[in-house]
Amino acid sequence: MSGGREFGLGLQTNKRPGDYGALARIAEERGFAVVTTFNDLWFQPALPALLEVAAATERVRVGPSCLNPYTTHPVELAGQVAALDAASGGRAFLGLAAGAWLGDLGLAQPRPAATVREAWEIVARLLAGDRSGFAGEVFRLEPGRGLLYEPLRGRVPLLVGSWSPRLTRFAAAAADELKLGGSANPAMVRLARERLAAASAEAGRRPDEVGVVAGAVTVVDRDGARARDYARRQVAMYLAVVAGLDPTLEVDPELIERLRRESEDGGEEAASRLVSDELLDVFAFSGTPAQVAGQAEALFAAGARRVEFGTPHGFDERAAVALLGDEVVGRL
Repeated sequence: MSGGREFGLGLQTNKRPGDYGALARIAEERGFAVVTTFNDLWFQPALPALLEVAAATERVRVGPSCLNPYTTHPVELAGQVAALDAASGGRAFLGLAAGAWLGDLGLAQPRPAATVREAWEIVARLLAGDRSGFAGEVFRLEPGRGLLYEPLRGRVPLLVGSWSPRLTRFAAAAADELKLGGSANPAMVRLARERLAAASAEAGRRPDEVGVVAGAVTVVDRDGARARDYARRQVAMYLAVVAGLDPTLEVDPELIERLRRESEDGGEEAASRLVSDELLDVFAFSGTPAQVAGQAEALFAAGARRVEFGTPHGFDERAAVALLGDEVVGRL
């Protein structure tokens, strides 16, 4: 993946066919480098939307942020990314994470670092045509088995989605990017860069080989107060999950518990009133284009390589993506 400052557009998979391609074209025309779709539980799978994005664009990189090896076996992960890479003409990347909310399915997530690491090992071997087999702690691939088609490329870039030190160490050794999903916090970006620098030295890689991606809920509008109020409601629904992941913050545990209860009970408005301006600014991009640009600038200064503007973007999503492109990406 390329260096320098980049912007990405993150799309939730709750749209109608045709919407993904239209949004991706707006983003590509305005200088975005990446269009990604999420693969969150209870939403549509990422791949169909990504195939639509690939067909509608010519330049942007495309990939899921992120798939997980608990609900999708590594052989299927390899097949999905190979299909996307072929459809996009070699613009695909694979995003891997341990996954969230899988307890709702009764799925345990033992040994997350080993599970993600071994999943990537199998994907990498399959794409490279390596039929020597693999016997790990979690996954096994019998010798002689491999893909029965020719992938476009023998390796695709890897993005690891994680806040954890253990998966950050894995990213330092094997990945192209590390994504902090749900964060607009410069202090967390600096901490991730420090962790990557130490782990990269152990892995024999340069500290800058792995780019840090900061992505979060985004709401932009000419009316900054209106945008921030809408973003506050969006953030409140997941703040109870991500706030505890950021070791650079001290968030009152009682506040987290109240947010969790309100979210579970459907109290969106009551939960949003618990989100202070300070909390909003570290877990979302919101306000006027100038305000959002200032947040992005702070993240680049802290060491981010890419800033990713996530759903819902604004009150009219197409207009909001165009506004982000024209007055934030174009400005920076």
